[in-house]
Amino acid sequence: MKDKRVLIISSEVVPYLPQTEQAVNSFQIPKAINEHGGQTRIFMPRYGLINERRHQLHEVIRLSGMNLVINDMDMPLIIKVASIPKERMQVYFIDNEEYFKRHALLHDDKGNCFKDNDERMIFFTKGVVETVKKLNWSPDIIHLHGWFTALFPLYLKTYFGDEPLFADSKILSSIYEPNFQGVFSDKFYEKVSFDKIEDKHTNELKTADYSALTKIAIKHSDGIIMSSENLPEAVIEEIKQSKKPQLNFAESKDEEIYIKFYSKKF
Repeated sequence: MKDKRVLIISSEVVPYLPQTEQAVNSFQIPKAINEHGGQTRIFMPRYGLINERRHQLHEVIRLSGMNLVINDMDMPLIIKVASIPKERMQVYFIDNEEYFKRHALLHDDKGNCFKDNDERMIFFTKGVVETVKKLNWSPDIIHLHGWFTALFPLYLKTYFGDEPLFADSKILSSIYEPNFQGVFSDKFYEKVSFDKIEDKHTNELKTADYSALTKIAIKHSDGIIMSSENLPEAVIEEIKQSKKPQLNFAESKDEEIYIKFYSKKF
């Protein structure tokens, strides 16, 4: 692991958000990588409920100011950064007033997905990639956590497919149990298609539910990690059928196995 560069991308990370399974993993994994001599950078959305003063977030002017085109709309990108106390870990926050100012994560107070989660996912995906390009930091491994990051493998291998910074990057997706039901967007397919990504890569998004997002992530990733104990049987079968390097839930809890998995040649 020495000097291996690992980009961690997650919709939840402690200590900035409550200790869900995903948020804890998104902290513990980069911590273990650092302890084994690797280098990490963490990206997450800057939700409105994150206390900027308490966590000492500050805007990085040289990284901010870009406009990202989302479904034919220009949306300004703001980048903020903070350091996790007592750890050698920097966290970059993707921010935009329209998408992330609200004091909630991905669901409303009734537990339903926000209707614009599709655009938020596209914005987050493009925002992270464009920021890493500005940093000129080429990751060996890109580790994605949760369904909100499901578009990254697709965009990195199509929309950003000619970007030399990611030419040798391997993509790992951690799959977590579903936290929403049904379809949250009937326009997702159209909005991704606006970026001229071929139909053969995006057909699953015609039904934007948990299963579709999981399939997109599995199909375009180089390795899969089952990060919840109670994944749906259909998802477990999809992972097995992919024949890609994978860790089951028990293995994902063993730090030594995890580090060896990171060191694989995918």
